Amino acid sequence: MTYHPASPQTAAANAAVLDLVNFGDKQDFADATRGFVAAFDGDSIPGDNGGTAWDFSAHGFLDQDCPDTVNPSLWRQAQLTRIAGLFTIHPRIHQIRGFDLANMTLIQGDSGWIVIDPLMSIETARASLAFANRHLGERPVKAVIYTHSHADHFGGVRGVVSGEDVEAGRVPIIAPDGFMDYAISENVLAGNAMSRRAQYQFGPKLPAHPCAHVSCGLGLAVSTGTMSLIPPTDVICDTKETRIIDGVEIEFQMANGSEAPAEFMFYFPQFRALCASEVTSHHMHNVLTPRGAECRNALGWSKYIAETITLFCDRTDVLFACHHWPTWGADAIRGFLERQSDMYRFVHDETLRLANHGHTMHEIAELVKMPARLAQDFSCRGYYGTLKHNVKAVYQFYLGWWDGNPAHYDALPPAESGARLVRAMGGAGKVLAEGRRAAAEGDYRWAAELINKLVFAEPDNTEAQALQADILEQMGYQAEAATWRNIYLTGAQELREGIGNKQSINTNSPDLLANMGVQMLLDLLGVKYNPAKHDGPVTVVLDFTDTGAVFTLSARNGVLTNIAARQAGAADVTLTLTEPAFLRLMGKQAGLDALIAEGCLALDGDAGKLAALFASLEDFDPNFAIVTP
Repeated sequence: MTYHPASPQTAAANAAVLDLVNFGDKQDFADATRGFVAAFDGDSIPGDNGGTAWDFSAHGFLDQDCPDTVNPSLWRQAQLTRIAGLFTIHPRIHQIRGFDLANMTLIQGDSGWIVIDPLMSIETARASLAFANRHLGERPVKAVIYTHSHADHFGGVRGVVSGEDVEAGRVPIIAPDGFMDYAISENVLAGNAMSRRAQYQFGPKLPAHPCAHVSCGLGLAVSTGTMSLIPPTDVICDTKETRIIDGVEIEFQMANGSEAPAEFMFYFPQFRALCASEVTSHHMHNVLTPRGAECRNALGWSKYIAETITLFCDRTDVLFACHHWPTWGADAIRGFLERQSDMYRFVHDETLRLANHGHTMHEIAELVKMPARLAQDFSCRGYYGTLKHNVKAVYQFYLGWWDGNPAHYDALPPAESGARLVRAMGGAGKVLAEGRRAAAEGDYRWAAELINKLVFAEPDNTEAQALQADILEQMGYQAEAATWRNIYLTGAQELREGIGNKQSINTNSPDLLANMGVQMLLDLLGVKYNPAKHDGPVTVVLDFTDTGAVFTLSARNGVLTNIAARQAGAADVTLTLTEPAFLRLMGKQAGLDALIAEGCLALDGDAGKLAALFASLEDFDPNFAIVTP
């Protein structure tokens, strides 16, 4: 693949970053290497289904000096996230870092391990635990803790514990209230769109290279192994709840609605150690993640951290989290937590202050500047979330997408708007000329906005696509946020090479689907229902013999609704079946005839109407277009 050099404007912009913060401060590097035990004895972790689940060597170029094609602040963060291995952060607390996007932490109990966050993939989790056992001594897993409902913190669970041991009660799995609902729902109803957008956020299709992928900010990269899920057996609902697991006392603090809709932090009194989960990390986090999710409450987030200071700070010697590296010492911990709390509070309050003066979302993003003491702290820099993005998220949280301007309330869609603007400017040639002029001057934001109009107005204009790719590439080179860099460079790559057919991020694992439950699966059918393909109305009763549950599906008035009851009136079709049979049917693992032949499904009524309903359920393209129409 051919890479373009940084433009003079990009090189100058990146050089200017060296004056923004103190790059001579090496405390983070000291903390990130403290307690080092061993490095992994291999270059990669293979995937169970072929390929590589994790590559330790791909980002070896980060050992070099920062090139012009990377923001120096992001390069520094990438170097820190690349520090991988086994680390002892307390005589009975050990972390495996740099084996996946997240960390896996092992707490040494009286007889075995308490595993905190078993990574995203079975393969990386299994290799991490085996690696730790080789160096620390073989111990059985006595419990697993999911800190929150994001896949990089539970997806590898079957790599550290078997479903049989959990079901038999030998290994409890502890999680915050609401975990299962959110762990599944975030990956189901809007799962296809989220997965596609995550390709931009994390950049998994970008090769590791100084002109391409250098980091995810939150961690080095996303593993590409097999995702799993075992439901929790012990749910924490209230702050100050405690558990004693394998002789280790744990005190919990709820943080639902902060970084995740289901999340907690917890404290180990015996070890004077605090796990901040992902509520704090060594950067600014996302108030609204670019891949898409529920908007987070920045004010509540700030208050959770303030509560943490009150509850635990005076009795904590080491603070660790599920990403990045720990912080030691009472003063350093308090200062870190205060700045993290103040950062989210500032984003919240300053956004609303300016909104109440009448400024719009996009205006506020240009006006807000982080206070100097926060801006000069590396742990408040925007390597994953960013100030501009988070300001817009806070605005959306309170006021929605509309900025109040009537002209923006029903704006034309991109292709139509683009066509009219190109015509108004005198044609494609003049738009290209203005785009090239702006790009040559380093005015990349305007150039990207303008040429995007032409790309959508004329989808076959290869000259416009090539210019847009060059513009996005320079914007990626300048970005301090790994997310922004990945978004820009993935867009440039797809403009040049096309999208391809490989789905690089897919959270719809068999475990996730199996734990979805009938109600959520029926809601998903409503999302997949295309009324234009169905004459309706039709009523289908689902009678589950194994659970005793009865659901009624009704296709009418352009929607496919469901209720957990037998609806009054005659049904067009009744299916008498088991829940596993229904999951197999909807997952296209078995057809109606096969399930009937197996004896786990019986059909009464008009099979033709059922077939017509099924034919109206759409599958989604996991690689839909983003930077082109």
